[in-house]
Amino acid sequence: MEDFYRISRLPPYVFGIVRDLLIEARHRGEDIIDLGMGNPDLPTPKYIVSKLVEAARNPKNHRYSATRGIHKLRVAISSWYKRRYNVDIDPDEEVVVTMGAKEGIGHLVLATISQGEIVFVPNPAYPIHSYSVVISGGDLRTIPLQPKEEFFERLSIAVKTTWPQPRMLIISFPNNPTTEVVETDFFEKVVDFAKEHNLMVVHDLAYADLAFDGYRAPSFLEVKGAKDVGVEFYSMSKSYSMPGWRVGFAVGNKKMINALGRIKSYFDYGVFQPIQIASIIALNEGDNDVTEVVEKYRIRRDVLCEGLYRHGWEVEKPRATMFVWAKIPEQFAAMGSVEFSKLLLTQARVATSPGIGFGEFGEGYVRFALVENEHRIKQAVKGIKNFLHSARKP
Repeated sequence: MEDFYRISRLPPYVFGIVRDLLIEARHRGEDIIDLGMGNPDLPTPKYIVSKLVEAARNPKNHRYSATRGIHKLRVAISSWYKRRYNVDIDPDEEVVVTMGAKEGIGHLVLATISQGEIVFVPNPAYPIHSYSVVISGGDLRTIPLQPKEEFFERLSIAVKTTWPQPRMLIISFPNNPTTEVVETDFFEKVVDFAKEHNLMVVHDLAYADLAFDGYRAPSFLEVKGAKDVGVEFYSMSKSYSMPGWRVGFAVGNKKMINALGRIKSYFDYGVFQPIQIASIIALNEGDNDVTEVVEKYRIRRDVLCEGLYRHGWEVEKPRATMFVWAKIPEQFAAMGSVEFSKLLLTQARVATSPGIGFGEFGEGYVRFALVENEHRIKQAVKGIKNFLHSARKP
């Protein structure tokens, strides 16, 4: 049997290399602290779970749901945007409920990008941002994100040297994996650029709430004219500790939202209705819980960053996200991020994500996910300290 075209365009999953080593080590009984996959460990608030259980007991909720999401959830999403960002969202025409942001982005790109159309994606990037383009048959063009100040200069050069003209720009701030943050003026430039070059914009706001030290992550839709050119995705996985529930949403440009809703109608009947009902409660009543979640991630960030710094690995404290983007220590830089991640796992008993897995410009870094409790992160720091100390010995 011949190879399948779309599957053949996808590269090997780099993160699987470290994941396989982790599984093998745990099968041998080794205690590995997994800071690799960004899989939130905090429990979903009890009142959200209780609402799910209550709704699941009602047989009426066992039937197929609405592809775009039930009306009351779309209204709750609109109210949430108004309360958080003072942005008006039409719940009937400017919202689609998705099975997490990842599924939504993948299907939106599939719905809006034709074979060979060019899409710009910053690099490094969360994999679905790049590979949604590959899967759709689009032509992926990456724009180096580091340093961020040069991004628009590089974007302008890319437009001038690209033919045919690009169709879409996919961005995400606060950024995974680099933890880069932006202010509203950045999105103003994005909107102006998109209008000038007739670009669609997709913004992934998955880490909207996980901001520290007084920083507030803006919404792309706060900018005047943003809905004319693009949409924004949000996931309830992180802020509300609901990763396995698989619920998020897209809001913004009516034409793009309609395309997403229409293609999803061919693929699914929407998120399980009790999950949507529980999500309404989360959005309407969960602000205090989000604040507590953010504080827990801040404490974990400080424990990891300050601990690594004390032992000679200087890493910058992120102002947002649930990650730490760490440049590989100079003495190990030549081996690359995959081999260094393997070394951390075998020698320090700590699993991380190699930077190359997020794109070529992620090489030279590893990403720590703050998905273990404070005690375990201290244990991880101790293991890394012992590893670094032994590596310095003549």
